[in-house]
Amino acid sequence: MTKLILGIETSCDETAAALVDCDGNIHANQISSQISEHQRHGGVVPEIAARAHIDRIRGVISAALDEAGANPTDLRAVAATGGPGLIGGVVVGTVTAKAIAAARGLPYYAINHLEGHALTARLTHAVAFPFLLLLVSGGHSQLLAVEGPGQYRLYGATLDDAAGEAFDKSLTVSVLPVPAGPSGAPP
Repeated sequence: MTKLILGIETSCDETAAALVDCDGNIHANQISSQISEHQRHGGVVPEIAARAHIDRIRGVISAALDEAGANPTDLRAVAATGGPGLIGGVVVGTVTAKAIAAARGLPYYAINHLEGHALTARLTHAVAFPFLLLLVSGGHSQLLAVEGPGQYRLYGATLDDAAGEAFDKSLTVSVLPVPAGPSGAPP
């Protein structure tokens, strides 16, 4: 089996693990959603999210390894969201990733949550540099030119909550279900 990088994401309300090779091929992608835990509160509750990550992370990583037909000896490195995000969730993913890396003698990489969003289009759709990006995630909204990894030109950003937060908050007074997005779209 080719050597794989284990990526762990726990910055908000989904516990996720993926296995990617050095050529950018995605061998596994497992996501455990917490929508049902947060719906009754009208949005994400950070403490509930962190506790759910603790309960789910081991199973999500195991499922990703199974999906890829891999085992821990096939890992070349471990990466996790190092921020920004809900600090309790970020800590769960970071500590788990560092523990796996230390136990296996592998490098650990902290990934900036927003940069992960910015570069995902390159991995999933082979988008060429440079490209224009509207990044809307949690409390962040930014309009950027993405020129390369770590190379961004900021055209504008919100000073307070993001457009996505405003959209989610508007759902609390509407007939649409929380959270927003495809599941919240009217039939």
